[in-house]
Amino acid sequence: MKPHATINDLGRARTRAPLDTLADACRILYAKGHMASLAGQITWRDAQRRGYWTPALGQSFARASAASMVLVDDELNVLEGAGVPNPAVRFHAWVYRHRPDVHAIVHTHPRNIAALSMLGIPLPVAHMDACMFHDDCGFLAEWPGVPIDDEEGRIITAALGHYRSALLVNHGYICACASIEESIYLAVSMEQAAEQVLLAMAAGTIQPVRADLAAAAHDFLLQPSIVRATFAYWAEKIAD
Repeated sequence: MKPHATINDLGRARTRAPLDTLADACRILYAKGHMASLAGQITWRDAQRRGYWTPALGQSFARASAASMVLVDDELNVLEGAGVPNPAVRFHAWVYRHRPDVHAIVHTHPRNIAALSMLGIPLPVAHMDACMFHDDCGFLAEWPGVPIDDEEGRIITAALGHYRSALLVNHGYICACASIEESIYLAVSMEQAAEQVLLAMAAGTIQPVRADLAAAAHDFLLQPSIVRATFAYWAEKIAD
C-alpha cells in the first residue's frame, strides 16, 4: 500500500474578499472556454444565508467584478446589486436547500463535456488527473429540459446526490462544493478529463484507473492546499 501523501503548504495564502473571488472564478471560466454564450452560471451562497450571489445576466464573464454581482433569494428576487440573474440559476436553490455543505455551484456547457454528454455514459476515470472524480461524480442519464423550473431543479439535485459534481446527459455538468475555489477546480478539471476521454476513445479502448489507486489519488488531489493553489495560479494567469 502506498503511503498517504499530503501537501500542507504551497506558499503564501491568497486572501480575497468572497465577491472578488467570485469575479476571479468568472474570468477563469471564460478563459478556460466555459462561457461561449450566456448558457452557464456560477453562484456563491451568501455568508449570512440571505440567498446567493451570481453575475447579472448579460455581463461578460471576461469582465466580471464584485460590482457586477447580484444577491438573489430562492425566487430570484434581487436583494442587492443592479441587474437581473440568469433565470436558470433557479435550480441552484434546490441544491443549496438540500445540501447545507455546498457553498458554491458552477454549471456550464463547455465543448468537451457537452460532446461527452451526448454519448450517454458516466465520466470515465482513466487518468491520474481525473481521479478527483472517482466515486464522486453523479450521472443524470436523461435530459429533463431547460433548467428554469422546479422540476428540473429536483431532478438535477437528485442526480448530484452527495457528490461534488455530476455529468448531465445532453447538457453539461454541475459542480457543487464547499468553496468557490473547489467548484472551479472541479469544473476546469472535468472539462480537461472529458477532452482526454474523447481523444482516447477515438484511438482505442479506455483503461480505467485501478479503483484503490483512484481513491488515494482522489483524496490527494482534493487537498484544500492544492485546490487553493491551483485556483490562485489560474487567477494570476488571467490577471497577466
